[in-house]
Amino acid sequence: MDKKQNLRGMKTTNQPIISFNGVSLGYGKKIVLNDLNFDILSNDFLGIIGPNGAGKTTLLKGILGLLKPTSGTITARDPHIKFGYVVQRQFVDQVFPLTAREIVSMGRYRHIKLGRGLRKGDWDHVNHALEIAGVSSVACQTYRSLSGGQKQRVLIARALASEANILILDEPTNDMDIKGETQIMELIKNIHAKQRVTVVIVSHLLHNIINYVQRLACVTRDTFLVQSIEEATTGHYLSEVFDSPIKVGEITGKKVVISNGSTD
Repeated sequence: MDKKQNLRGMKTTNQPIISFNGVSLGYGKKIVLNDLNFDILSNDFLGIIGPNGAGKTTLLKGILGLLKPTSGTITARDPHIKFGYVVQRQFVDQVFPLTAREIVSMGRYRHIKLGRGLRKGDWDHVNHALEIAGVSSVACQTYRSLSGGQKQRVLIARALASEANILILDEPTNDMDIKGETQIMELIKNIHAKQRVTVVIVSHLLHNIINYVQRLACVTRDTFLVQSIEEATTGHYLSEVFDSPIKVGEITGKKVVISNGSTD
């Protein structure tokens, strides 16, 4: 495969590719999110934030099609959508001694028929994804022996190997130090820019994503609002979302989140 070729087949203009229209999501009779109206755009870099229990995971399930609306409609406006879901790495079973390369090869399973193994073209995708994610050097090491940052890169590579054009990441920097957080966010930023992949990232750590995302979806138990990052980081809106006084300042050109007088 041509390494200059990007991994997505969707349009690069900022047109709606998934639309939520009057959508309510919940489980049984319990409604978690109500009357959602927003679009995910081609080449989007959308951050989803909110307090624990507000419904961020429920929203992800709706986007992925794993949870059907109790009312309203979720419309895929592009026939070529391929999701790459990057789960929290602590949820990946580490009992079996699989190598990083074997983990990434799982991303090809949707492309092969039952009973057929991976072929050269599939392994080309795997190797290219490992290279993009910066983990080619540890491809033959067991996944469970890797550092937290390396594991996260392997899971991102698995999503890329599936030829995903929408990358969905759930708390990708959990339990990392500052250096690790920055490295993973820079990787995601580069994938978005160079591979032209639409990115949707969920995080309860606002300071991790505020300098990367283009738009911010704020989820609370009472409200849901999508704004540009410039709009979302002005005024008192973030304080309302997190029910705590929050200000956004700037140091050396980077946004800094300050809560209750201390850096978040």
